[in-house]
Amino acid sequence: MYGSYTTSLTIAMKKSNDILIPEFERLLKDGHMVEFTPRGVSMRPFIEGGCDKVTLKTCKEVAVGIIVLARINHTYVLHRIYRIEDKAIVLHGDGNLVGEERCSTEDIIGCVVRIKDKKGKTKRLTKAPIWRHLPTVIKKYYLKIYRKAIKWQLTNYED
Repeated sequence: MYGSYTTSLTIAMKKSNDILIPEFERLLKDGHMVEFTPRGVSMRPFIEGGCDKVTLKTCKEVAVGIIVLARINHTYVLHRIYRIEDKAIVLHGDGNLVGEERCSTEDIIGCVVRIKDKKGKTKRLTKAPIWRHLPTVIKKYYLKIYRKAIKWQLTNYED
């Protein structure tokens, strides 16, 4: 009767990250899962900010290729682990052509375990091995085409 279970909480309000993410962290530490809609385009083409929903849970272990929510200085990022160097974890947004962040395992708040599109369909969760190793110039052109396709969908989409 008293088995262990995990509950999930869906956050559907627009609040400051400084308010929401500490609450996410508390809920994750209590064994809950948290679903929210991230903002921004740094994880394109795998996560579309403002449309897709991601579900987080506490990370049991970190590994190259997984997507994490991490605290970097006084901000928060939802990025992929690209490398692990000694005790430093190197994060990089899939849609970012330059720049990377470094953090420690203590800075990781949670790991993405599910991505759903705006229609509620679950997207394939991948470690993106091919994407991570593509030359920047190829990513640049792919993202340019992707942005145009998204823009076309938004202007031609009817519910």
